[in-house]
Amino acid sequence: MAVDFKRIWSYYSRESVQKALVEAGKDREVVSVFQDGSFGKRPDIIQYPTDVVQAVSDGTVAFHGSVERWNNPMNLSVGMYKPDMDNLRKGWDIIFDPDVKDFEIAKLVAKQIIQILEKHNVKNYSVKFTGGKGFHIGVCFESLPERINLQPVNTLYPSLFQNVVEYVKWYSRDELKEKLLALDDPENLAKRVGKSLNEIITENELDPFKIISMDVFGSRHLFRLPYSLHESTLLVSMPVKVEKIEKFKKEDASTEKVKIDEKFLVPLVKNDGESLIVEASDWASKYKIEVKTEFQQRKFVKISEVPETFFPPCIRQLLQVGLADGKKRALFILITFMRNMGWSDEKIQDKVVEWNEKNIPPLRSNYLRSQLRWHFRQDRNLLPPNCVNDVFYKQLGLYDMCCKEIDHANIKNPVNVPLRRLKERKQVVK
Repeated sequence: MAVDFKRIWSYYSRESVQKALVEAGKDREVVSVFQDGSFGKRPDIIQYPTDVVQAVSDGTVAFHGSVERWNNPMNLSVGMYKPDMDNLRKGWDIIFDPDVKDFEIAKLVAKQIIQILEKHNVKNYSVKFTGGKGFHIGVCFESLPERINLQPVNTLYPSLFQNVVEYVKWYSRDELKEKLLALDDPENLAKRVGKSLNEIITENELDPFKIISMDVFGSRHLFRLPYSLHESTLLVSMPVKVEKIEKFKKEDASTEKVKIDEKFLVPLVKNDGESLIVEASDWASKYKIEVKTEFQQRKFVKISEVPETFFPPCIRQLLQVGLADGKKRALFILITFMRNMGWSDEKIQDKVVEWNEKNIPPLRSNYLRSQLRWHFRQDRNLLPPNCVNDVFYKQLGLYDMCCKEIDHANIKNPVNVPLRRLKERKQVVK
């Protein structure tokens, strides 16, 4: 689709738009998005209206900002350890991002989330149209308590954020199901979101989260800034008053109609989200116990747990740094390798979640969980791909690294490295 650059330039030339973007991007990593959906360099920021103009002249169509707020976003780098990111992070906002193909259902879901926030005494929330299919609902960092269990809340991202989103999904499930059925019958609901009836049914009941996707985010996740254009629709991602959601139409977000008179994520009161955070944390402590029982220990393990110090360079490198490309291939390598190292399912899960937080952007949590479940259900350990596999190690830049330390003439698969090292160690001890 040809992009109307005249329209884009005209919109971003408005001083009110430039000012709104700079204000929304304060303390955030702000990344350009181009007409083909590709992202600009990271990290990046916008500090002045002229930064917006320059970015647009370079081909920027949309501006995405980080959910996290930073003391200095330009100090971010790929592969940063969590403690370093925690020291740099000054806060983070809660962004609910329900994804559904039907706009009327999207309105219903947005209002349901708002209702839950209000039930938990949250007043400091705001709503904006994404510019695409639905709405973002945001809660300011200022609404959160300063500490939970004596830990500073700014260091509890993304775990606490993920707990809140999952808790809201759990809390809303039954009522959301009733409201969806009041809106339409299951067969028509399926058609409205482009699915078959079987795809939205679980155990003979409508599953609202087979109709709506609401994933949790990892570190350095980006969302479309308020008053940015949507890179595909060229509609404005504009804040919307709660009472106007029902009558809101997508064409209201055209560049010709939008007025810069509402704000998104504005701190009005402090700590009004404490009840939500406490309830979500309590629920998550129970939920995590249930998750542990879901991933039961395998009936047999061939070897005792092998420490990371024995892992080959390619695996150590994967665990230490984040990836922009090849994340799904890397996930397959890591899960299969660690299973062959005698690691428990619980420990594999924890390690993979920790690794995923370093990726830019992280894999969606739903995908992560489905892959873990599938592997944990296998009654045998699948081997990771062999070392000479071009699609895996060579394309990920891992093969040459290993060649400096490992003789691939005698090592065919990464699992052979720790097993051989353990064998050599035992011989030395003898």
